[in-house]
Amino acid sequence: MKKRFLMLLLLSFLAWSNTGFAMAAIQDTIATDDLIFTEITPEDEGPAQIDSAKSEAPDDSVKRGAAVDTVKSAAVSNETYDNAAEENKSLWETFIAGLVGGFLAFIMPCIFPMVPLTISYFTKRAGSREKGIGQALIYGLSIIVIYVAFGLLITVLFGSAGLNALSASGLFNFLFFLLLVIFAISFFGAFEITLPSSFVNKIDSKADNSKGLGGIFFMAASLALVSFSCTGPIIGTLLVQASSKGELLAPAIGMFGFALALALPFTLSAIFPGFLSSMPKSGGWLNSVKVCLGFLELALALKFLSSADLAWHWEWFDREIFLVLWIVIFVLMGIYLLGKIKFSHDSDLPYVSVPRLFFAILSFSFALYMVPGLFGAPVSVLSGLAPPMNTQDFILNGSSSAPSASSAGFPAKVKHSESLKPPVGFQAFFDLDEGLEYAKKVGKPVLLDFTGHTCVNCRRMEDLVWVDKEVGRLIKEEYVLIQLYADDRNIKMPAEKIHHSKILKRNTDDLGYWNLDFQATKYGSNAQPLYVLAGYDLNPLVKPQGAIFDVKEYAAYLQSGLDKFKTAEQTK
Repeated sequence: MKKRFLMLLLLSFLAWSNTGFAMAAIQDTIATDDLIFTEITPEDEGPAQIDSAKSEAPDDSVKRGAAVDTVKSAAVSNETYDNAAEENKSLWETFIAGLVGGFLAFIMPCIFPMVPLTISYFTKRAGSREKGIGQALIYGLSIIVIYVAFGLLITVLFGSAGLNALSASGLFNFLFFLLLVIFAISFFGAFEITLPSSFVNKIDSKADNSKGLGGIFFMAASLALVSFSCTGPIIGTLLVQASSKGELLAPAIGMFGFALALALPFTLSAIFPGFLSSMPKSGGWLNSVKVCLGFLELALALKFLSSADLAWHWEWFDREIFLVLWIVIFVLMGIYLLGKIKFSHDSDLPYVSVPRLFFAILSFSFALYMVPGLFGAPVSVLSGLAPPMNTQDFILNGSSSAPSASSAGFPAKVKHSESLKPPVGFQAFFDLDEGLEYAKKVGKPVLLDFTGHTCVNCRRMEDLVWVDKEVGRLIKEEYVLIQLYADDRNIKMPAEKIHHSKILKRNTDDLGYWNLDFQATKYGSNAQPLYVLAGYDLNPLVKPQGAIFDVKEYAAYLQSGLDKFKTAEQTK
């Protein structure tokens, strides 16, 4: 039974790591969720609200009055992108991540040994099995209420706009990098993260002295506080991931999944006594789980350091450095699982069990899988987590990804190219007016790529879809690529381009806010990535799309826009 349980633990461990990565790969958004899209008429435009295209581009370029005509207070036109389905998927991903995290928290040394004691307490206190089951159900519901309330508190304190602003902030990502490193060190046994003992003792005293529902609730609160040294890092990681998505309910949904998984074993043990007897005994394996989670925390922390590096344009945390550190981390975890590394709280390991051997094999295999990435291989599993390929200094087959010869007339230098780089093998503009002017010159439609430094799906599209031969050919030869970063705060806009955005409720004083205002106003979307295939009037040729990871479908999408453009040009 113990071996069977440990095999299930192995699957849960891998699922939690993959789910954490998947959470980072859901649709990325910049905050406008709590804002109202209102129709802006030309009369509303003051001198300060000068459109950038009007100031630098020809008269038929971007007209702010025309742009906002597509946005209505209740709905947007059928040419705009609806990301409601992606948001629902995002919340489900967050819930599943919380659920898996809760199950992992349950088998931590601070919680797992408490199950028999808690169930025994309920049985003796209630006097009968039926009452004991009822109290256990209330206990489980209390756990859920406590953690969901904590998630809602995060939502109330920051709000959707605040969470989105944090997710795109270099400071936010750097602080969370430090936080996850501290969590990892705690899991390794250097110290324990605990709440003030006076506060914990006070709650524990209320649990002992209170009767009825109040006593059960304080027992659940006492569990949450006493086990914080084990659950705190998991909760922190979950909230970091949920907050980085910027969705209003994500922290509460994540906490609901976490609490549900944590409460279920206590409740099931009270209802089905056989469930309790079938669980393995506590032992040194509990600390091994804790240490392995520490390795995962350390690896995940590097993702946030990479985001800070990209947001602040440090340009030192390259893809090679990221991969080397991940390889070392997973090699060390494999060595630990084989018993060659021992931490302070570890028990003696007389032999290597079969589950530990499987863990070690998976850890070493994953480390070897990442090695080709040091020479420019895609490493698709880490797409969106690792820094983009254009940060890599050495690519073994770099010559094969050179820009198409058809773009020989492309400018040698474009605006903002000192800070922004296109995907490897592509040429792109980063200024809307400059790109549109070039498109008119060469007679091609434009591909507006609304993207972001911290946008995970943007990197996944570039790494997994744009590398396809046909997709790459269409983008390079048939379109003019204009990448509009919606989260860049370092590039400041000139005074003549700054205007007050009624959607963002602030001035568009940097490149990110200007691009985000244009995206939300013109196309009724705040999600990245958003791909718009447009003519010279910037009206969509076909319906704008978000991330499409099916290569053939995305190629067909590009071809459909090209066909529409050619048809429109022939009828002129």
